[in-house]
Amino acid sequence: MDIDARIKRRQRRDGEPRLILDYESLSPVAHIEEPVDCGPLLERLLDHLDPVFDGKLPPNAYVYGPKGAGKSAVVTALFSHLDTLPTEPQAVIYTTTRAQSPMSPAFVYVDARQTTSEFAFYHAVLDALVDESVPEHGIGTETLRSRLHTVLGGSHTGVVVAVDHLGEPGNIEEDEFVDLFAGLPSNVSWLAIGRASPSETVLTQYTAESIQVEPYQRQMLVDVLMTRASIGLAQQALDHRAARRIAEWADGDAHDALAALFGAADEAMADGRGTLSTADVDSGLDTVPRPCVSLGRVLALPVNRQRVLRELLELDAEERGSVQSASQHISRAVDLSAATVKRVLYELAESGITRRVTSERVDGKGRPPSRLEPRFPTAVFERLFELNGGRE
Repeated sequence: MDIDARIKRRQRRDGEPRLILDYESLSPVAHIEEPVDCGPLLERLLDHLDPVFDGKLPPNAYVYGPKGAGKSAVVTALFSHLDTLPTEPQAVIYTTTRAQSPMSPAFVYVDARQTTSEFAFYHAVLDALVDESVPEHGIGTETLRSRLHTVLGGSHTGVVVAVDHLGEPGNIEEDEFVDLFAGLPSNVSWLAIGRASPSETVLTQYTAESIQVEPYQRQMLVDVLMTRASIGLAQQALDHRAARRIAEWADGDAHDALAALFGAADEAMADGRGTLSTADVDSGLDTVPRPCVSLGRVLALPVNRQRVLRELLELDAEERGSVQSASQHISRAVDLSAATVKRVLYELAESGITRRVTSERVDGKGRPPSRLEPRFPTAVFERLFELNGGRE
């Protein structure tokens, strides 16, 4: 943990002893500036991006690995650091053949969960490249693309664009992704990030290299948990034994491990404890379904859909015994009709965020109804939803 993090940790104190000092540091969708134990992956990415240090574009590449392996954490941290290169003086030994320091390409990170259309994609890239704010309304897709051509046409080095979470339901399709970049000038290179193996995606037809990200080893995951706890929890709130138990259960998935830690800490906080007990850890593990949908997908949903999910979790077993019943109860709490809520619930099930489970009919007549069960960490979602002002 660096000096700035230590200072901020102390600034968060309000005079009262608290277990959780910073929820964001425990969140499975948040990334810290310096990812833990990711040196080898960083070196592989830097090997691929090495041409940028001579002012050249690297070829396209595909980064792949399972959920919770640290792909997003490492790429976002690396691109954040690399994005400072064009404006920072570079330590170059000047020679008669190299009279000035080379300028590096620009670096842009795009989350495909947030940019699900052609307009949103071009807007995100352009907004990252220019100083002025790019309007979100009153402007067409073709205008954005034309502006990007103008901006990139004046660039000698171009831009490297990382596009994360490709291949997930509801995100940009792979063929569409390729077409989006085909519509940009030639001084654009991309780094695609997904879960599918190279043989299962068309993206590798357009890449020079595939970079595999392995799941976290157990001790590495313990380090991740202890590092996050050192920032977000009171001192000595999490011991190594509890961290090892969570890491062993998570089986290399940092998302699930952090979700379990978050749930355990929230449980202990609610009961007024200053450290995490075995019961708290058990409770935290129980709040994470297996298999588990990434919470990032849930929090990327429009606010009205998040509200529907939040109200679904509030219902008792009888009220959510069928989709029809749940829709009627939820519609009373949100500004949507029961028919609209029912459609949203079915869409969430179809995308895999929830799953339909057939209920038993007590009268034995007709087709049995189905109820919905969440496939994401509900305790973490509920707390983050509240902290983000989701009820407003």
